[in-house]
Amino acid sequence: MLDNQDLQARIRTGLLSFPVTPFNDDDTFAADAFAGHLEWLSDYPVAGLIVAGGTGELFSLTPAEVVEVVRTAKAAQPGQPIISGCGYGTRMACEMAQAIEAAGGDGILLLPHYLIGAPQDGIEAHIRAVCKSTKMAVIVYNRGQSRVSAEILEHLAADCPNLIGFKDGTGDIDTVRRVTLKLGDRLSYIGGMPTHELFAQAYRGAGMPTYSSAVFNFVPGTALAFHRAFTAGDDATCEQLLREFYYPFARIRDRKTGYAVSAIKAGVKLRGIATGPVRSPLTDLTGEEVELMQDLMRGRD
Repeated sequence: MLDNQDLQARIRTGLLSFPVTPFNDDDTFAADAFAGHLEWLSDYPVAGLIVAGGTGELFSLTPAEVVEVVRTAKAAQPGQPIISGCGYGTRMACEMAQAIEAAGGDGILLLPHYLIGAPQDGIEAHIRAVCKSTKMAVIVYNRGQSRVSAEILEHLAADCPNLIGFKDGTGDIDTVRRVTLKLGDRLSYIGGMPTHELFAQAYRGAGMPTYSSAVFNFVPGTALAFHRAFTAGDDATCEQLLREFYYPFARIRDRKTGYAVSAIKAGVKLRGIATGPVRSPLTDLTGEEVELMQDLMRGRD
């Protein structure tokens, strides 16, 4: 397991990505296809991979499948930090974290608890319990019904040494700025909006120097080109890529709820990797939409 502080330093400015989870025709986890995808991506350097995350369909995986995904990822990319999605209710999340740690994971991305809203002190207790259940690094994903204030995050950071990161997928720039100002370099900060490249420049102004990329799954060269330009402050190149690729991709993604995952999986499949379908309640792209994806990807690596 990678040292938590080393992992925190590695992800502070580097690009993160979260691979899709392939399935066989019988709806089981397709470990060979997953390993093949990760091996293909290994030619493109990133700071770490978040497996079984939102794009990896954590919400459709069993806890046992999450562990299998982590083991497969560690075997396929032994030198790469592997962070796993983790979530649901507090007891289940704690058990998942411990199983991920036993499988060799380097950290967890704590996704929102399941279904119901909760007060800030309840969310604080949930995050604290998960942090205390494992020695691994923990990154809080601020999204959905699990939105944590800067004050609560400060309490947690003081009490939980293995809490190393804050990822935001709310679009609430006010809260993001309050967090980055209050916590400073105590945490690493990761942009986590769907197709975050569309928001990266705005988030940079709020103190978030990096983000996770879903399109890295199928156009890793393009994803890295955008991140290099973003890191260098080359806004002209960022804006060119936004016009030529990211906004056209967003038009496909926005055709139907859930396509933020489905379109990524379709892109990977167009690379010749047998991803299988998305699991319900998500739906796959239509034939016409797959053709739009193919046109968008033409000439891009």
